[in-house]
Amino acid sequence: MKGWFCPLAAGLFLILIAIVPAGAQTVVTINATPSVVHIGDMVTLNGTISGIQTIAVYLFLTGPDLDSRGVTLENLNIPAGHGLFTTAPVNMTDGTWVYHWDTSIILGNMNPGKYTVYVVTTPIDRERFSHGGYASADILFQPPETEPTPVPLSPGIAIAALGITIVTGSCMIRRLKTA
Repeated sequence: MKGWFCPLAAGLFLILIAIVPAGAQTVVTINATPSVVHIGDMVTLNGTISGIQTIAVYLFLTGPDLDSRGVTLENLNIPAGHGLFTTAPVNMTDGTWVYHWDTSIILGNMNPGKYTVYVVTTPIDRERFSHGGYASADILFQPPETEPTPVPLSPGIAIAALGITIVTGSCMIRRLKTA
């Protein structure tokens, strides 16, 4: 009984290797249009995903003075990971995704320079993803075309604020004297 087991086990192992199909490779792509923009412009990020079925892809950004793990696209102060990501829905019929990034409404400080947007298939930051399941695109951000113009306060608002401050201050002084 001992003699037939080893050849049978070896044969079974070879058959299993031949039958088990190779796993589908996950392929992710990303395009950034335009790739040279001014801070405050709209950037369209789009791409495809194949090899897996997923309802969303995860996006994050690296660049000058940002956390090395990456940050969300909406708030440059929030590191990517731990459930905090920018997401883009995936079209389940053809595997395409699109995200319109309005860089005029970002929280945090974006300086001119080269930034990299990453797209990943699982919610992990830059320091934890492996070689598969991600893609990246570089974007060169130039200074804003026009400097934001300060909005002057109307004299009425300034006078009202001063009046509220005086009234509140006098009420506080009266309370402190009576206490």
